[in-house]
Amino acid sequence: MSSLHRQLSQLLGAWRRKRRVEVSLYTATGFHYRTFCSTTSGPDPLEIHKKKVILWFSHLPQEEKQFGGYFSPETMHVDPLILEREAEERAGQLSCSLQTQTPSSPSVTVEQLFEPSDAWSEGRGPNVLMYGAVGTGKSTAVRKLVLDWCAGRTLTQFKLLVPFSCEDLGQLSKVVSLRDLVSRKYLHLKKNPLLSGEGNQAKDVLFVFNGMEKMNLDFRIGATELCSDPDEALPPGVVVVNLLRKYLLPEASILVTTRLSALDRIPQKYVSRYAQICGFNDPDRQRAYFSSRLLQQCGETGQNHEAHTLIELLYLNLQRESQLAAACFLPSYCWLTCATLHFLHFTDAKAPIRTLTGIYTSFLRLNFGGEVLGTGEGSNVTIQEHHSSLMLYVVRTVGKLAFDGVTNKRMSFSEKELEQWIGGETKTDEELRQLAMFRTDVLDFFLAPSVESGKHLAEDPSENDTKRYVFAVPAMQEYLAALYVVLGENKSALEKLTTQVSAAIGQASEDVNALVSILSKFIPLRIFAIFNLLKLFPKLYEKISSRNKSSIARTMAAEMFRTEDSYNEDVLDQVEQNLLGVHGPQPEQCSESQPFELFPIFMGGLLHYGNRVLLQQLGCSIQSTTVAQITQALRKYLVRELSKPQPPEELMDLLVLLYEFQNPRVTAEVLASIRTINLTNIRMTPLKCFVLSSVLSCTPASYHLEEMDLSSCLLTHNMLQMLWPAFRHTHNLNLQFNSLGPESCVLLRDLLLDPMSSIRSLQ
Repeated sequence: MSSLHRQLSQLLGAWRRKRRVEVSLYTATGFHYRTFCSTTSGPDPLEIHKKKVILWFSHLPQEEKQFGGYFSPETMHVDPLILEREAEERAGQLSCSLQTQTPSSPSVTVEQLFEPSDAWSEGRGPNVLMYGAVGTGKSTAVRKLVLDWCAGRTLTQFKLLVPFSCEDLGQLSKVVSLRDLVSRKYLHLKKNPLLSGEGNQAKDVLFVFNGMEKMNLDFRIGATELCSDPDEALPPGVVVVNLLRKYLLPEASILVTTRLSALDRIPQKYVSRYAQICGFNDPDRQRAYFSSRLLQQCGETGQNHEAHTLIELLYLNLQRESQLAAACFLPSYCWLTCATLHFLHFTDAKAPIRTLTGIYTSFLRLNFGGEVLGTGEGSNVTIQEHHSSLMLYVVRTVGKLAFDGVTNKRMSFSEKELEQWIGGETKTDEELRQLAMFRTDVLDFFLAPSVESGKHLAEDPSENDTKRYVFAVPAMQEYLAALYVVLGENKSALEKLTTQVSAAIGQASEDVNALVSILSKFIPLRIFAIFNLLKLFPKLYEKISSRNKSSIARTMAAEMFRTEDSYNEDVLDQVEQNLLGVHGPQPEQCSESQPFELFPIFMGGLLHYGNRVLLQQLGCSIQSTTVAQITQALRKYLVRELSKPQPPEELMDLLVLLYEFQNPRVTAEVLASIRTINLTNIRMTPLKCFVLSSVLSCTPASYHLEEMDLSSCLLTHNMLQMLWPAFRHTHNLNLQFNSLGPESCVLLRDLLLDPMSSIRSLQ
């Protein structure tokens, strides 16, 4: 063992001597390993930053995939109108006029907001505050700005752009330094010299804080300590305040976006420039947006021609100063218009299943996902701690107004009615503060001045109190009314009381039983009887609740089969007319008497699991037990109504309801009572054919229709291909007066020869 140890020691000594010789030779020849490492530069952290930011900001939300995935932020972006405002006029310019064609302030770009001006202090970067209402395009403008900077197309004077989401910053509870805050999200920027605070390197840095209203910033010296060290750990809100104060990295430039209600949370002395983002103020911007959406996905010549036709019809409707033009002032409603038209005209069997209810639910998730109703300035409770869903507040206020309008067949509302339904029961200071924020930020998103009442007011200015308000798009009124009903917000006082009491007792039922057993020995018999009554509340609530769910189903069926709506156009045609307008002689029909046939269809669509998941993210929970109770009652009412003959338009609406419901079992049970489908004179479209085929595919193979009448439906060869599965369930098929060509005859021949087909008669 000792000899082995001695040999190992000799080998180790020889290796060390050899190593020293090699090092000395390297030194003698002038080759230094340390020098070699220092001269070989690794990847540039700023280039890594640009590549990663491009990946993050190029990601499109799930809702964009319904357009086919052909879009990118570059191809679909249209610059909104941005107006520079003076500090004195910012308070009076909380909203742009919907009809403003020639703005008083000059239009600017985000890049122009960072051009040097005489008002800027030497050695201090500018603080630019960009504000706007919900849906005007603040987040989209920030995303485009960041991507353009990464590509070297704008703001090239900045070597580093650091974007932050104030929603993320508001959720951080630990203290953190500025440099750690940056490296926490952008690890490749850790210890970057531009953020060290040495010299004036920070002049090449631009910070972007999106959604400042989601943070409670306190600029009082007594509440927020001063800090100039980027390595000192402080609460995130304090770090942001010191950046805006110019105590921390004073040379850095800052862009802040916020909503109208939070405009004054940053004192005027800390803002170099104000800019208001106003959305699309003219039809040309709106047309550019529609073209970027509807033309991108049209690869086929036929679809491309149809898309051009849709855009022209939309443009004509916008030029009339219609209600749609007022709604599309907000880019968010341009998105909704494009999504709806894409659903109506470009649905095919290969695309993922989409529903109209799903489009409206996705639209609200895009604009209000994760939003809470903040407590406002001056509250000690942080916004994140105040878990009050903004969407649920919308349902309880605007949804209540919408339901009253649907119930009384009214589409327009006076200012007095808005006061009554929205905030009429407000009492506490906190509720008043929330109401003020809601009115400033959100109310105009759903309600807009009526264009028709505005024209009448211009013709006769002597009339007082004639200004009326309508929902931005008519279908939104029916959607919110349906959501208000399905969420059970239209309960009676007794139902609300039993809900609260049963919930309280249900959480501590054992404690209640124990308490009653003890108190029964000491309290009078009458009071003891009250305790026994309270124990029965859960069962009482269950009975009342089940009756309420049955009434919801009865409401859906009653609204679905209203006699006065029997011979209106089918609901999908009504949706299209609301978007494209009526071209030709205008129908002599008062707008107040327009049917609300989407209301029951939305109620059915909201029960679908996919929509309930999205609503859960918005803070609106629809329980599975509620869905089961409504579905059970709805099945009974639908079967009862379908035992009577229905006009083709009403039958088409029923098929749309079953399609929106997306419940194969219920669909099969309802269709079991139908032996004839008569859709004669219905203007069939690819979507309607897809709906009919999808609904019939829910039935078992043994199910057969006695007759399917599709005469005079403007069917084409492509539509026949979509209807092939539906034809197999039919004994007698009527396809007269559809101008089908020779290729359709080949298809029908194959259908008759198909062994799975049950057709006995073909017209």
